[in-house]
Amino acid sequence: MADDETKNEETEVSDTTAADEAAQVSDTTAADAGDTPVSDTTTADAGDTATEEVSDTSPPTPVAETAAAEEVSDTTEKKPRSRKHVPRSQRRARTKPVREKPAARKPITRTEKPASELGRRQERRGVVISDKGDKTIVVKVDVIKSHPRYKKVVRRAVKFHAHDEGNTAGIGDTVRIVETRPLSKTKRWRLAEIVEKAR
Repeated sequence: MADDETKNEETEVSDTTAADEAAQVSDTTAADAGDTPVSDTTTADAGDTATEEVSDTSPPTPVAETAAAEEVSDTTEKKPRSRKHVPRSQRRARTKPVREKPAARKPITRTEKPASELGRRQERRGVVISDKGDKTIVVKVDVIKSHPRYKKVVRRAVKFHAHDEGNTAGIGDTVRIVETRPLSKTKRWRLAEIVEKAR
């Protein structure tokens, strides 16, 4: 009989433990499913923290934006405005000196410039190598100068077409020519004098 009682007690203990475990399991599943008020509070707390995190990263409220705009406007008002782009009516007026008007106007008189004020014309001395053209001679001018870097004396010849009004110069004559206005496509010089006639 004692054995039967111990068995009954063991079964009762096992039944109570099984019932407790079942209740705990049902509570945990209900918490997982969100049926109990405890789970609601936990989810609500989790939602609040989520919204707080979102609000921290969200842009400032319109009140904060207006306050920032007012600060910026205060700083801009402190700076003086540039006077470059002010309308003409608002620009600073400067007083001009008043000139006295003469009673009668003086006539404009132009004085003739003397001939010496004209620019100095270039001159060259050379030898006539051709007089075949009508009123035109070709003068060869030898240019002798040293090289700017190597200082070697360099000789070169330049030909000029010069105007000879009377066809007086012949081949081999040494002549002096003067720079003048363009007389033709190639002539910018004229015969000034014959220095030496050819023999």
